[in-house]
Formats: sequence, C-alpha cells, structure tokens
Amino acid sequence: MNRAATGLNKYRHIVVEGPIGVGKTSLARRLAEHLNAGLLLEQPEQNPFLARFYQDMERYALPAQLFFLFQRLNQLRELAQIDMFSQVTVTDFLLDKDPLFARITLGNDEMLLYQQIYAALSPQAPRPDLVIYLQAQAETLVERVRRRGAEFERPITEAYLALVADSYNRFFYHHTGTPVLIVNSERLNFVDRPADFGLLLERIAAMRGQREFFNLGE
Repeated sequence: MNRAATGLNKYRHIVVEGPIGVGKTSLARRLAEHLNAGLLLEQPEQNPFLARFYQDMERYALPAQLFFLFQRLNQLRELAQIDMFSQVTVTDFLLDKDPLFARITLGNDEMLLYQQIYAALSPQAPRPDLVIYLQAQAETLVERVRRRGAEFERPITEAYLALVADSYNRFFYHHTGTPVLIVNSERLNFVDRPADFGLLLERIAAMRGQREFFNLGE
C-alpha cells in the first residue's frame, strides 16, 4: 500500500466543497471511485424552485433555500445511520455552508425564519473528517458552468458567481469546525489528468494541521 493510500485511511467522511462550477461533484466522484467509497451527492435537478430562482432570485430565494436545506438534512440523516467504520463516504456538500447562500439571497425577515429552522435542524448532521475546499476565479467558474451546459444555469451571471466565490472564501477563512484543505483549482484537472489527482492524494495524506493549502503555482 502506498503512502498516499495509507494516509487516507484515517478519513471516513470526506466532503468536497466549493462554489458553483468549481468541479466539486466531479472530484467527489473521482475520490469515491479511487477509495471504493460510498458517494452522496447534492441533487439540484430535484429542486423545483431552482430554475425559477435563477430567473427571479428575490421571489424564489426562500423556497429554493429551504428545499436544499431539507434535502441535505435528509441525505445526511441517512449517512448518520451508516456504520462509519465499515465504509468511507464522500459527499459534495457541507451543511455548515448552507447559510452562506441564505445571506446572499434572503431578505431580513426571510433570513430570520431561515435561521430559526436551520438552528433547530442542523445539529442532526454528522461532522465530516475532512473538507476539501476548491477555489477558482469568477471567470473560471463562468466558463465551467457554460461548458457543462445545464439549461437551468443559463441565467447565472458572472457577478453572482463572483459574489458566491467571495462568500465561500470568507466562510472558509473563518471555518474551524473540521480540518480543511484549501485547493486552488485554476491549474488543476483532477478528472482528466491523473498526475494532478495523484498530487492531491499525496497532499491529503500529508495533512497534519486543521487548515492547509494546495496551490500548483505558475
């Protein structure tokens, strides 16, 4: 067994996170395949309010947000029932970041209602052992979103993606709930370039602190 594989054995619940279009689901799939792990993915296509939200954010922000909150909680309740010592699980969402989108999109009264619901329900969610946070510039996110061609995402603007990316950076700058590996994904392709994926595995295995960074550089 190589050093990277040995170092990964300590993680039973790994989360891949990041803004829209950064590639978190693709990396989560790749990690789950490599680790022979269970895979738990967000299902945005099941949110009946999401397409309307991108068309009219002010009107549909609250129902879209609450649908995602309940969906994520239901998925994580299922995860909590799994014997975490018998199976590694990889997910592409962190419940702790759910309020991030709420702060961007909800009005004051809606935010108060959301906070009350979130505070009542969020303690039920299991804590991950590691979060891999993928970063990218707004223009990169726009290009990746356009490339994947989801019809409901067509109205997303670069300004909105820039706001989301900045909010993610602020969130993870202050986040202390779990170990976090912050990855600059601008020059990395974990799906199509095995060498990049191998470097990531080595970086994960070598983690010792609560917050570390992986940047391929120029």
